[in-house]
Amino acid sequence: MTTILGISGSLRRASYNTALLRAMAAAAPAGVSIEIASLHGIPLYDGDVEAQGVPAAVTALKERVVAADGLLLVSPEYNNAMPGVFKNAIDWLARPPDDGPRVFRGRPVAVVGASPGGFGTVLAQNAWLPVLRTLGTLPWFGGRLAVSRAGGKFAADGALQDEQVREQAAAFVAGFADFIREQR
Repeated sequence: MTTILGISGSLRRASYNTALLRAMAAAAPAGVSIEIASLHGIPLYDGDVEAQGVPAAVTALKERVVAADGLLLVSPEYNNAMPGVFKNAIDWLARPPDDGPRVFRGRPVAVVGASPGGFGTVLAQNAWLPVLRTLGTLPWFGGRLAVSRAGGKFAADGALQDEQVREQAAAFVAGFADFIREQR
């Protein structure tokens, strides 16, 4: 079984990115499991807080990343980049500095996203690349999924209603899972 941990970079209850993550989990092929994680409970990074101990919510998410075979970042795009709340969580996961390599180095990572805008999340996905490089991850470049005009692709209850996006999501998950297996 290949296990992928998917993290939505949005805190919004009706998030298109969380809905996309759920759709990708449902589209995973046999032998692949996508577990869904949340950023809720992760505080703003503060070195003084870290000096007192890494918060429990950070430690729990960090251990879920370590236990997974791959990491799927489902990132909104805010002002042509990744959301601060998502970058903050990744910064926390890399703390303390000597633990960052255990969490990220050599870990297969893919980035996707959904946006109400016309360009999807292409700029946010590109903004993640220097971060992923710095952390020593193995980014997967074999596919791209940047869902544009997301408001028309998801129903009010968050269900993906666009068949083309569903097929793209399934192909993306299958390709990323193949990449992860090649890295073992």
